Amino acid sequence: MILESKKLSLLGLNLSQLEQLAINNGQSSFRGRQIYQWLYKRGVRNLEDITVLPKSWKNSLIEKGFRIGSLKEIQRLLADDQTVKLLLQTEDDQIIETVGIPTKNRLTICVSSQIGCPMSCRFCATGKGGFERSLYINEIVDQFFAIKQIFDRAPSHVVFMGMGEPLLNIDAVLNSIRCLNQDIGIGQRRITVSTVGVANTLPRLAELARHYLGTVQFTLALSLHAPNQELRQALIPSANNYPIAALLEDCRHYLEITGRRVSFEYILLGHLNDHIEHAEELAVLLSGLQSHVNLIAYNPIHGEKFERPSSNRIRKFMSRLQERGIAVSLRTSRGLDKNAACGQLRSMHE
Repeated sequence: MILESKKLSLLGLNLSQLEQLAINNGQSSFRGRQIYQWLYKRGVRNLEDITVLPKSWKNSLIEKGFRIGSLKEIQRLLADDQTVKLLLQTEDDQIIETVGIPTKNRLTICVSSQIGCPMSCRFCATGKGGFERSLYINEIVDQFFAIKQIFDRAPSHVVFMGMGEPLLNIDAVLNSIRCLNQDIGIGQRRITVSTVGVANTLPRLAELARHYLGTVQFTLALSLHAPNQELRQALIPSANNYPIAALLEDCRHYLEITGRRVSFEYILLGHLNDHIEHAEELAVLLSGLQSHVNLIAYNPIHGEKFERPSSNRIRKFMSRLQERGIAVSLRTSRGLDKNAACGQLRSMHE
């Protein structure tokens, strides 16, 4: 059994792994089940707080370097709409962002999968801060419990739309989905993985997801943001090595393997990719592909001159897609008064 952290984190381990951990340390498997219950049902973030364990063994685990939560909150911002944005510090003193988005009937958490991002999308603040490393399983799952502690209720939905490119950290992301689903109890259909697209990776994601999860029910959200290769390359540098035709073919392959439609994210940038002609082009591009388009009005970031489109331009773009038979929705922007777009708070802190 390999624990994926510089310090030995228990978070992210399943029931059988925790039972084996107890046995390997001279205890009965029952002690592993106790840890499991306190980790995932009670949500404790410190090993010291598991009061049912023998004190001598608990102290022994602590002395050996075992931990539960490893992330430390260093800043918290509360927006007018009650969206909470956290800056969390890792054990190696790196900074990540996590966002909790509450509504009356749900609590969505936007988790990071990497520290920074190597994709350098022009409209995203995260890439401007550079890339440090990918997150471990326990660091991904720990974000869930950080938000749960603040809101005093468990998040109902999880989106991998925070810092980083999830497909460049596939194993940890899929393991964390397994933990969120099987150990914590969040249905896969309430989990979304957002990617800008990495060449030759979507079919591999589908196969690995079936291996890790058995059945693939989570939503794959592909950040498209342009209806043609030229415009996409201008916005997303990595698209230079991943033609849009190849990307859509990989999406079709993913659908064939998993049976799950792909959701396409499209950030509307005022007077750049939000013309009616772009809506027409997008409709043609996605014709015949089982999909859904999620429109997102641009959230301005420092250092870029992109504009947030007017409500009228958003409405016209959306209406044209609907007229062409494309399933489409508009995501409501949250936390605008507290710079809630990915990477903004981290860059301000640094």
